[in-house]
Amino acid sequence: MENTIIVTGGAGFIGSNFILQSIERDSTSIVNLDKLTYAGNLRNLEAVANERRYEFVHGDIADRTLVRRLLERRKPPAIVHFAAESHVDRSIRGPDDFIRTNVDGTFALLEEVRAYWGNLAGQERIDFRFLHVSTDEVYGSLGPEDPPFSETTPYSPNSPYAASKAASDHFVRAYHHTYGLPVLTTNCSNNYGRFQFPEKLIPLMILNARDGKPLPVYGDGQNVRDWLYVEDHCEAIAAVLARGTVGQTYNIGGWNERRNIDIVETVCDLVDEIAVPLGAPRRTLITFVKDRPGHDRRYAMDATKIERELGWRPRETFESGIRKTVRWYLENEEWVRDVTSGSYRQWIETHYSS
Repeated sequence: MENTIIVTGGAGFIGSNFILQSIERDSTSIVNLDKLTYAGNLRNLEAVANERRYEFVHGDIADRTLVRRLLERRKPPAIVHFAAESHVDRSIRGPDDFIRTNVDGTFALLEEVRAYWGNLAGQERIDFRFLHVSTDEVYGSLGPEDPPFSETTPYSPNSPYAASKAASDHFVRAYHHTYGLPVLTTNCSNNYGRFQFPEKLIPLMILNARDGKPLPVYGDGQNVRDWLYVEDHCEAIAAVLARGTVGQTYNIGGWNERRNIDIVETVCDLVDEIAVPLGAPRRTLITFVKDRPGHDRRYAMDATKIERELGWRPRETFESGIRKTVRWYLENEEWVRDVTSGSYRQWIETHYSS
């Protein structure tokens, strides 16, 4: 068995950061299986496109024949499964794709991986891992005084996106308990950093603030999230893959609870500092818009277990991570122009038109 990891959804935000980090860190080869939906962007991976240890395969995780042939050809000792539809607002407008990719796609992938693993023998069978990347949103919403989500928090998903990810988590767990498939699951808090598709809060605010456009904030802006710098998240996934206990779940958080309004104001101040000044402070661009249906009030992650068992803790503070992120978006105009063309602009106009 060669030292090749198959990464699903590797052209997306977190997946592409994981691939770049992996190839830089060690001698592992990476096969990136990605459908290239609106959020998949091969430009993220230009730095490794011609690297002999990197291969891109354009395809869908639900295409079982493709997955089977890929497993047979590359004989990986591990799969890292990022591929997912992941935007709550899109899931509210059209849940179908979320069921198709997150539930049906994960099921199809598990079936092919189970058949592949079942044919391994000896140490190769023992060493194989299937790592499933999930989200804190499966746990539902917290009250102001509730303790953060732990790995034993009951699931209580509140959006079609969260429900589809919860279903995929349950399938992964079931394949371990029923068939013995050696799985690992990670549930992360809100990520931010380079390559994030700019319909998400932080890049949307950076780019709108740069251009002097309104900064749409849902409801009263008091919703709280725990923020995790994407490169810290990728290091945590690598730690779980290397040293995690089979069958276990690891919560990955940044220990950075912030209200949405605080995030937006921080972005405004950094853009004021780094970008071309406007006539007035960019905080004046903040516009409160009608709240998202079923908007969870607070998420927070207890990442004690991964620190205790695997020695992982985030390197970045929110202050250091957000400064790096704002600077990256302001300095990478060509990447931004590429991803904010056509269908993206149309979606933003439709979604925020009211």
